[in-house]
Amino acid sequence: MVKSLKSIQAPVSTELREFEKRFREAMHSPVPLLDRITYYIVRRKGKQVRPMFIFLTAQLCGGITDATYTAASLVELLHTASLVHDDVVDDANERRGFFSINALWKNKAAVLVGDFLLTRGLALALRDKQYYLLQIVSDAFEAITEGELLQLEKARRLDIDEQVYYDVIRKKTASLIASACASGAASTTEDMQVIEDMHEFGETIGMAFQIRDDLFDFGTDDVGKPLGIDIKEKKMTLPLIYALQQASSSERKRIIRMIKTSSEAPETVREVVKFVHNSGGLDYARKVMLDYRERAFNILHRFPISPARESLEDLVNFVVEREK
Repeated sequence: MVKSLKSIQAPVSTELREFEKRFREAMHSPVPLLDRITYYIVRRKGKQVRPMFIFLTAQLCGGITDATYTAASLVELLHTASLVHDDVVDDANERRGFFSINALWKNKAAVLVGDFLLTRGLALALRDKQYYLLQIVSDAFEAITEGELLQLEKARRLDIDEQVYYDVIRKKTASLIASACASGAASTTEDMQVIEDMHEFGETIGMAFQIRDDLFDFGTDDVGKPLGIDIKEKKMTLPLIYALQQASSSERKRIIRMIKTSSEAPETVREVVKFVHNSGGLDYARKVMLDYRERAFNILHRFPISPARESLEDLVNFVVEREK
């Protein structure tokens, strides 16, 4: 049974409440419009999984320090900036069931708010002289940009093979969670092996996280209703890539042609979902996801048993077994 996030965060619940207070302060601006928008952003924050990884990792590796709060604020500010900019790029009107910033305040304000959050995060790290934390997180966001552009380039030709797919999600998704875990470790220890272990741990969880998202798009009994969003956006996800690899040349060309020419049509979505189901794509993707989970557990088990380690194990299970 997967534990709730509330029970998982128990070893660091006090610190997470303090972080939320500091994060709100970090978002504050004397400009009324900007302060109104950042207040809206704070109110609609999600599950706070990344701060949980940071604080639990810090607890595991030596203990939470002031630098841990800086690391969490830095990661969240830069991540939030990237989401605001993503909604502009994607012309998205919603995020997590709320109106996006660009939907409420238009693109110009959204881009400027994203810029503000980015620079506020950088300024926070510099103010606290946390240069190594800044390097860890900056490297991650460079990778995220590269991953987005790589996916954009490949989506035009629909020629992503399995190895390219792993490269895309390692950069686009896994690098952020890797930076969260590495910065949590770096906030409390200078042991480079420990920091590298936590970076690898975060990366494996990020890979599993993205594959879980892939599964949502095709819908099974345990992941919900078929959505087909990735199909409509012509994204080549692991279940589809595997199914195409197993198909005959003629069948592969037929499916790719359908996605290229009519990806948003309901009948195309139904046909592709059926094709992936029948080809074993979901089973294969789930197996790969569970392999990444096992790698993450192997890394965690290098550390002594503690409440933080147990919560990190539960958080790994939450990421892999979540239903939305």
